[in-house]
Amino acid sequence: DVYYWECKGYTPLFPRILGHEASGIVESVGEGVNDLKPGDHVLPIFTGECKECRHCLSEETNNMCELLRINCDRGVMLADGKTRFSINGKPIYHFVGTSTFSQYTVVHVGQVAKISPTAPLDKVCPISCGICTGFGATVNVAKPKKGQTVAVFGLGAVGLAAAEGARVCGASRIIAVDVNPRRFEEAKRFGITEFVNPKDYDKPVQEVIVE
Repeated sequence: DVYYWECKGYTPLFPRILGHEASGIVESVGEGVNDLKPGDHVLPIFTGECKECRHCLSEETNNMCELLRINCDRGVMLADGKTRFSINGKPIYHFVGTSTFSQYTVVHVGQVAKISPTAPLDKVCPISCGICTGFGATVNVAKPKKGQTVAVFGLGAVGLAAAEGARVCGASRIIAVDVNPRRFEEAKRFGITEFVNPKDYDKPVQEVIVE
């Protein structure tokens, strides 16, 4: 969000409400929304699914929805090209269809995922971005076979989720690469079996991993 706040790599559009990761409760639904009702617990997702286009109907490209694919330049709702936020009558623009740095937000129905009402909202919000990004990159893209070795670079939320995905896939060795050795012990819970700190070697880390 800081990247886009600093206007790097896209057309500046202000004022807007940033934020792409959150959890929440449906307050109300618009006309034609049948999958959700007030009171449902949900996660906003910035790579939505219309569930009708060729990408959504494909097992390989359902994160590339033709309607709701991530668009950092769009600041309005798709239905009418208008914002749902304002202050003193002046429009405030949306961000990647989520705008989660707000007590309330308005999103397209294809940009929320319903979750269990027993899931603690203060803990599941990273699933709406970081966790599904890392886990999905391993399980849906890399697709390691049982017994193979996987290297994960960085042990933040995305990296830990990628490690968990490799564990679920049956990888026998999951090597973590990170400059902070204090993360290793916690990472074992996510399937990490070995740890490499690039600072400990005078050669490229990929050579260390190969050896």
